[in-house]
Amino acid sequence: MKILKYILSLSLVLCFSCTKDDNDLSFIDNVTAPENVSAQFLITQDNTGLVTITPNSEGGLIYNITLGDDSEEAVTVKQGESIQHSYIEGNYTIGIEAIGITDLRTMVTQDLVVSFKAPENLLITTEIDPSNPFVVNVSATADLAASFLVYFDTSNVDEEPTPMQIGETVSNEYAGVGDYNVKVVALSGGTETTELIQVVTISSPVELPIDFEVFDASSFIGFGGVSTAVIDNPDPNGNDSAKVGEIIKNAPEVWAGSVITTSAPIDFSTKKFFKMDVWSPRPGGKILLKMENLDDGGIFIEAETTSVGNGAWEQVVFDLSAIDVGQTYQKIVLFFDFGTVGDGSSDWTFYIDNLTQVASVSGSFEKLNVEDFNGADPGIGAFGNASAGIITLDDLPSGLGNVTDGVGQFNKTAGAEVWAGLFFDVASLDIATYNKMSVKTWSPKAGAVVKLKIENADASITHEVDMNTNVTDSWETLVYDFSDAPAADYVKAVLFFDFGVSGDDTTYYFDDLQLWNNGTPPAVYEDFEGTAPDVGAFGNAAAGVIALDDLPSGLGNVTASVGQFEKTAGAEVWAGLFFEVESLDLDTYKNISIKTWSPKAGAVVKLKIENADASITFEVDMNSTVTNSWEELVYDFSAAPAADYTKAVIFFDFGVAGDGLVYYFDDFTLID
Repeated sequence: MKILKYILSLSLVLCFSCTKDDNDLSFIDNVTAPENVSAQFLITQDNTGLVTITPNSEGGLIYNITLGDDSEEAVTVKQGESIQHSYIEGNYTIGIEAIGITDLRTMVTQDLVVSFKAPENLLITTEIDPSNPFVVNVSATADLAASFLVYFDTSNVDEEPTPMQIGETVSNEYAGVGDYNVKVVALSGGTETTELIQVVTISSPVELPIDFEVFDASSFIGFGGVSTAVIDNPDPNGNDSAKVGEIIKNAPEVWAGSVITTSAPIDFSTKKFFKMDVWSPRPGGKILLKMENLDDGGIFIEAETTSVGNGAWEQVVFDLSAIDVGQTYQKIVLFFDFGTVGDGSSDWTFYIDNLTQVASVSGSFEKLNVEDFNGADPGIGAFGNASAGIITLDDLPSGLGNVTDGVGQFNKTAGAEVWAGLFFDVASLDIATYNKMSVKTWSPKAGAVVKLKIENADASITHEVDMNTNVTDSWETLVYDFSDAPAADYVKAVLFFDFGVSGDDTTYYFDDLQLWNNGTPPAVYEDFEGTAPDVGAFGNAAAGVIALDDLPSGLGNVTASVGQFEKTAGAEVWAGLFFEVESLDLDTYKNISIKTWSPKAGAVVKLKIENADASITFEVDMNSTVTNSWEELVYDFSAAPAADYTKAVIFFDFGVAGDGLVYYFDDFTLID
């Protein structure tokens, strides 16, 4: 018998090695003894004591089974096969010796109880898996039990029970939340069994961000002919998530859509843009997002975007900045091609993933405005014999430029303390999301220490960072790293100009306190300051760069120089302007933003980029949304073909003949 086993092992080794071209057997040196050796016992429930023994392991080819009774010879069985043996009532220790491909062996023992009585003292243990709230792990103990059968949901009449051995744990993943009755049946060798039912509660909050990896699918439903499901990602190219949401638009309704209901109201106090990944099978489809109140469908906000499509993953962003934060919203409703009946085909199958909120539309780099000093005074105070306050655009010294309608002013008067500074209240700072803070400053001297300190309400928790000014008589943005700040509810900002130096009657200015995260910051390709590019016009229009002193009264929110475009009466519908830019880095940044001032809302503002000879171009349309006010328009150039783009062309009120209106533009910026 022993010789036969060696022959079998050697034959398997030689058979395996013949698949290698060079008959290299060096891999055998790394083979280890079998692991996780065990056996499954199934006792026939007819009082005969007939037991089916099935051994298993990792790396075992054959097994020697010691039966644990008066049988003298061990029984040999191959991997995947079973043996049967009859026992009288009693307790037995079964030996399982697993033999690997190189005759390395592992020996374990396992207890077997053969009883014809019903098991007693059945106890079930159920635990929610810590890595997945939809998975329950079940184990059980019982006196006189040989094995168990587990039913994970007694309401499912078609469920096949899961066998469970003594000391074993079995698991099940539920599709959705709810209460489930788990039944365990304890088996012995007799016809009598013992069973017990325990209620398991499955719960998982539906909250942003949503990535569908661990998700309550019952909160994701379709209506009007749409079917929804959470499926394996069919296209990991461009999105490596394992799970995604599937939306199939069928007939009959043109308004068919889907809704995800969150477990609690979504907080829109600071993050008013909604972002998600979309896979659409065809180009140019419209996607309508509706945020809706849980109980009152009349309370909602809508935003629409157009997908690039073409069967690839892309990121879309919805602007919800006009949302009424006094209301609550728990329903995320999505309509693909609202107004058109779907047919349920592959052409009407969409996928969504990674639904989340952001503070701005600048991709992974996010910025949160904290205080711009344009509205109500945040309560600026000074200390250390200094003075501080807010001044308006009209009161600024000539040539200061680069300011908004209101800025902060700090005077470190002669004799002021070395620690003199100013303070003001801010909304609770989200340092957990944004770990950098920036302040625009204007200083009459370079090298001055500008200390920024943040405090909680009673100043029991503070954190401060120093930066130095780098320019003289000019604006710059100082960025402070607060990633080391201890967790706290910071509600006050304190600024110290020229910290450590006594007051010398010097005046400093500050503006735009903002929080940033750690993404790729915007690249300002053209701000029309310094040596501005030559701005040309065509189509009988006029364009150029003008200085702050030449701006119309009240225009505000501008830097020292901005671009101006006049669509003169009689100008062509395609009239526009152009200027040269440095080679645009569209590999790092896929969006381009422009600050624009328009005398009317709804005007098409087309942005076109060109390579040197205009043989490769790409253009995107946006609409102005405000009247006589500055806004930032963001253009998605992720679909632009690869090229060395060096020219920007802007068409204001494209498609409409000139009517003498004047438009302004500034800060041509790349964002990710």
